[in-house]
Amino acid sequence: MQSKIEVLLMVQLTISVILWSDPVLSDPQTKFLNSRCSPYNSTNPSAFFASLNATFPDLRNQLAGSNNVRFATSQHGRSSPLYGMAQCRDYLSTADCLACFDTAVIRIRNCSMADGALIIFDGCFLRYKSNYFFEQTISPGNTAICGTKNATDENDFGITAKTLLTNIVTVTPRIQGYFAAVKENTTSSGNGSVYAVAQCVHTVSESGCRDCLSVAHQNIHICVPVSDGRAVDAGCFIRYSATAFFANNQTTDIMPFLITKGKSSKKKAIIGGIVGGVGFLLLLTLFFIFLVRSKKAKQADKVDILGATELRGPVSFAYRDLEKATGDFSQENKLGEGGFGVVYKGVLKNGKTVAVKKLTIGQSSRAKADFASEVKLISNVRHRNVARLLGCCSKGPELLLVYEYMANSSLDKLLFGEKRGTLNWKQRFNIIVGMARGLAYLHEEFHVCIIHRDIKSSNILLDDDFQPKIADFGLARFRPGDRSHLSTGFAGTLGYTSPEYAIHGQLSEKVDTYSYGVVVLEIISGRKSNDLKLEPETQYLLEGAWKLYEDDKLIDLVDKSLSPNEYEPNEVKKIIEIALQCTQSSVASRPTMSQVVVMLLSKGGQPEVRPTRPLFIDATSRVRGDKSTSTWSSASNATASTTQVSGR
Repeated sequence: MQSKIEVLLMVQLTISVILWSDPVLSDPQTKFLNSRCSPYNSTNPSAFFASLNATFPDLRNQLAGSNNVRFATSQHGRSSPLYGMAQCRDYLSTADCLACFDTAVIRIRNCSMADGALIIFDGCFLRYKSNYFFEQTISPGNTAICGTKNATDENDFGITAKTLLTNIVTVTPRIQGYFAAVKENTTSSGNGSVYAVAQCVHTVSESGCRDCLSVAHQNIHICVPVSDGRAVDAGCFIRYSATAFFANNQTTDIMPFLITKGKSSKKKAIIGGIVGGVGFLLLLTLFFIFLVRSKKAKQADKVDILGATELRGPVSFAYRDLEKATGDFSQENKLGEGGFGVVYKGVLKNGKTVAVKKLTIGQSSRAKADFASEVKLISNVRHRNVARLLGCCSKGPELLLVYEYMANSSLDKLLFGEKRGTLNWKQRFNIIVGMARGLAYLHEEFHVCIIHRDIKSSNILLDDDFQPKIADFGLARFRPGDRSHLSTGFAGTLGYTSPEYAIHGQLSEKVDTYSYGVVVLEIISGRKSNDLKLEPETQYLLEGAWKLYEDDKLIDLVDKSLSPNEYEPNEVKKIIEIALQCTQSSVASRPTMSQVVVMLLSKGGQPEVRPTRPLFIDATSRVRGDKSTSTWSSASNATASTTQVSGR
């Protein structure tokens, strides 16, 4: 069976090359660079090959799409999912991209039953794995691949190549699509040129792209002044050459992205002049500063927030410093209040604006010990869609947490507050995807599984660019690795909480998945989860969404403040169906958050798996105005009366 598929693919590749070949322009760039096969074989060969054989055509169809996006992801199989990713260099034509991909498919099948594989060519790469890897950037197999011939003018070429590589690595993470292609004439003679590209996969964050290219830059640096070189990694690719490998009209104007660097260079020049002018005096000053800072380094409450958190984790602040930063926790600086405390805006001595949370939990030795252990763990969380804990204070009248400050406040204020209707569809979609990525990181990519337990719109913060940050880990609990769920007391917010958790106290990652689905419905509709104004004759947002789904009127759920020109109806319907899948009664029927990311970013129609009726509808039907309620509603009310609900 497998050999037949390989023969068919080889025939398809041959025909493609014949039909598409152009003696001048056609070049799929199938020079082999690197490959890896997982040392572990699939434990279910039939299911594995079925998923693999579905993955390759899915990726190919996306690459062949009319949107000219040279990137594709795929996920197939439910019980044993297989994730796939393919990317072509942006300068390749669709025909060359597909030709390169077809070659990769044939070559990667040599890994046979390995549950993961990667193959990289000059023009494209292909990867599949049984585990979610879409946000991985750096892998142990990262390496440089250098040519064999030095450039004609080694000195000239070397200087130009090093400068160009530094610039392209700097700007690529700032460019939408994470791709840049640049041509630069050699410095002195100008007779030669250096061509370079840098590229990251679309599913990583800007910081992830920057980190990956930084490692790749270090690797490729050893190739110069060889006339060509490459650096490959899990999430990025760099190539330079003295010979053109892309057309002149496909270059990227990187100057707008180097403005910041230019200003910095000018500033450095000014500082250099000052240093030259005051020489000896400055050396004495620097020596004095060094002595003072060395002494201060021993005092935790005096450490600079940015440098310390990057290297050592959370800073231990002095209570008096945070008290002063927030204006003695004044009402004017109050940002919000939740079940675990009040949040204030503060400005530190170094001018950094932060959010300071005053926790309303006990001051017992046990409470402080739990606080210290949780802060130590959470401070190591690093993801663009998770609010960053900068530091804490455990010595004072209250326990305090210090977070990065979010200028656009929380999601609920933009959906239901005074700023309602200000979010456009693109911003809402980015928030939906960002939340999913953040939860996938907490559940599956951090070294322990973090379950938030209280995902809701008021716990989603928005930065200057309206990128979402999952906040408030006061309710986080960490699932033991050998248990499928954790029975615990209820500590969520009704309206967002899954039935198995609210009724039975059963905690798993799927509790966050359920809450995520509810928040997605809020984002699309602009209505609260417990909105009582839905029509016709509905009481809760989830119930209203399901009835619209049954009537094939999902588009009626969309916030009326959104212009129909902003979104594609089919895309919105797909996202609503994904949200309904997340709110299934059966825990096993809900997707993992990494699967949600794949479904959101995949091109095509509605999800393969159709959602089923939620629990409150499967129970007793509710009639508006009737005193009878559903089993779910009754159970929730009973739970609320016997437990402390930690919500805003």
